Amino acid sequence: MARLLDIHPDNPQPRLIKQVGEVLRAGGLVAYPTDSSYAIGWHMGDQRAVKEVQRIRKTGKDHNFTVMCRDLSELASYARVDNWVYRLLKSHTPGSYTFILQATREVPRRVLNPKKKTIGLRVPDHAVSQAILEELGEPMMSSTLILPGEDMPMTDASEILHRLGNDVDLIVDSGNCGIYPTTVVELTGDYPVVAREGCGDVSDFV
Repeated sequence: MARLLDIHPDNPQPRLIKQVGEVLRAGGLVAYPTDSSYAIGWHMGDQRAVKEVQRIRKTGKDHNFTVMCRDLSELASYARVDNWVYRLLKSHTPGSYTFILQATREVPRRVLNPKKKTIGLRVPDHAVSQAILEELGEPMMSSTLILPGEDMPMTDASEILHRLGNDVDLIVDSGNCGIYPTTVVELTGDYPVVAREGCGDVSDFV
């Protein structure tokens, strides 16, 4: 059964954040809050975790998992972007957006869209998410916590524990952080394409 950690949404306790980092480094799955909804996070190099998330969410092979970054300084290692794309990213991060970008060769193939060789990139605007990333010292993989057959992500830590307590290793309870997934914007062509309208404002992309 998963452990439940009560972490303050605005002032996350360092000793508890350290525990989250330990679980991720050990190959565990963590349900955690973001600026749009709850998500599942795992260490980028963990192949077993990818398969577990695919099983939990029943995602297809064409699903874009997300690289969760502290800021854009980590971008070059994971995605190739033109200058206009970088400017767009800079003006909308941190924020409730997932940007679909062409991945670099450094990104493990198992987390790529196999046909398009793309990856999702996200810089969250949430103190707990940022504290976890700071503790790790590197990006982590992430997927919005939307269960099969449902349209909206999970928002309550106690419900996550009830429904996924045997599937994840740790649940971070920071209260309700939102009911909408991120806005997904594809930036692989000559202009932005909104693939999913969610929490982030789409007015700059249409």
